[in-house]
Amino acid sequence: MTGRMLGHLDIPATDAGIRACALRGSPLRPLRIVSSDLQRAQACAAALGAFDIDARWRELDFGRWDGLAAADIDPDALGAFWEDPDACPPPGGERWSDLVARVRDALESLPPEPVLVVSHAGAMRAALQVLMGLSFRQCWHVDLPYAALLSFQVGTEPLSGQLTGLQT
Repeated sequence: MTGRMLGHLDIPATDAGIRACALRGSPLRPLRIVSSDLQRAQACAAALGAFDIDARWRELDFGRWDGLAAADIDPDALGAFWEDPDACPPPGGERWSDLVARVRDALESLPPEPVLVVSHAGAMRAALQVLMGLSFRQCWHVDLPYAALLSFQVGTEPLSGQLTGLQT
């Protein structure tokens, strides 16, 4: 389903996607693995070992756009969303600031030890905004293909430790 708005639509991971995530994540040896509650993330996390589930790491909810290709969405509505995702969220979907708030909560609950978070591109971009102070636009200029890996050394309270994110 590459090229589609995949938010809360709970589709299974592909075998190739699971293999790619396992290949990227297996050398890391984190003390803890945390996964989004969506099955595509859980399948990748399971390939790496025992994991905990935290729904706060879910992808942005694209509402009625979930599963659609960008070409199938009204271009004016989609453009308004990309211009201002808080003022113009997807119909029935989630505002960017709501995703950022739940990812901030998830980050603050992580223990001060190496953690691998198996999540999604939107949640990883929200983590970039929280941890690095990037704007929405800056976050979306970061290329996060499937099995992309982001690593953060976090040293301020309550956010401390090493966080690595694997995109599913």
